[in-house]
Order: sequence, then C-alpha cells, then structure tokens
Amino acid sequence: MQVQDTPEEWRVTATATPFAGKKTSVRSDDVVMPDGSVARRDYQVHPGSVAVLALDEEDRVLLLKQYRHPVRQKLWEIPAGLLDVPGENPLHAAQRELYEEAHVKAGDWRVLTDVYTTPGGCDEAVRIFLARDLAEAEGERFEVSEEEADMETARVPVDQLVRGVLAGELHNNCLVVGVLSLVAARSGDGLDALRPADAEWPARPFEA
Repeated sequence: MQVQDTPEEWRVTATATPFAGKKTSVRSDDVVMPDGSVARRDYQVHPGSVAVLALDEEDRVLLLKQYRHPVRQKLWEIPAGLLDVPGENPLHAAQRELYEEAHVKAGDWRVLTDVYTTPGGCDEAVRIFLARDLAEAEGERFEVSEEEADMETARVPVDQLVRGVLAGELHNNCLVVGVLSLVAARSGDGLDALRPADAEWPARPFEA
C-alpha cells in the first residue's frame, strides 16, 4: 500500500467571501457530502508561504523570536514569509526572506518538506527549505517594521531544538516540522538526497 495524499475536489453548490483582508480572506463553501447532503465549510484563503531552516557549519539553526498576536506569545521561529505574488518562485521568496529577516545568504538550497499548516480550516501551503553554506549578505540590512522591529535572533544547536520541541517548549509549526524533518532526513538517505530547491510543488505551482 502506497501512503500518499491525492488530489480530489467535492462539488460546491454555493460559495461566498464574507471577509477579505489585506493578505487573506475567509470563504464559505456549501459542499456536497458523499451521502448527498450539503454541509457548509468556512476556511481561510491564504496565498501560501515559504520558510527557511538555515543550518550553519556548527550545526546550529538560525532562529528569530517574534511576537504573534493571535496566540499572545513571542515564538522562536525560522525565517518565513508569504508568497506575495501569484506564481512566485518559492526559492526566490525564501532567499528574499532569509536576507530581509536575518541579512544572511546561503550557497546550498534544498527542499526539506512541504506541509499544509491547518488543512481543516485554512488552505495555506508552506514549503520549508534547508539552506546551508551560510554567509552574511552584502549591502545594508533590510529595514524592518511592526512586529519584526522587535525581533531577537539566535543560532541554536539542532539537538537543543529537538529537546525543546519534544518538551513542549517550542510551538511554531515551521520550526517544529523543519527541525524534525532535518533529523529524519539525516537518519535516512542523508541531506544530499533531499529534493532540489526547484522541485515541483503542486500545491502552489510556480514559474522557473
């Protein structure tokens, strides 16, 4: 038995957008169930995101600590950002986020994993990259604002992050998934066997 997610789309008899924000919106769909009944499903429509697990030569992960108002916490996270332009190349977006949030560039990029963050209530798809061969970016630092103006940065050993995840001390989705995926990849075929940075992404098709 092959365990693999498969595309499928149930019939929608009516749809509405009761809220439209700056970057995301809320959609209400009336969906036909297998027994013929119709159920309403409300969910957030999201452009998609990229995240970067940046690993340095000392086996430390580059982290940012940022205030997240919905959960009323400052969370340790890996650099991440929205796919602001439809069809945007996710690698280019990830490189931009690493530069803007950490003023860092990377010489080696791979796809670590692809996830839906909360598929029961949001269509957000995230591609998490592994970035290695790190160096400071050239030029002036990107000028940040709002929550990002209060960010802290750190480089933390992978083993320490694994312990923090399993102890319930770290909660950011991309950090948790990224770190555990890194460990799993190492114990399997190795990091060089990961997908190339330009691997196909059906959830968010993009131009080369």
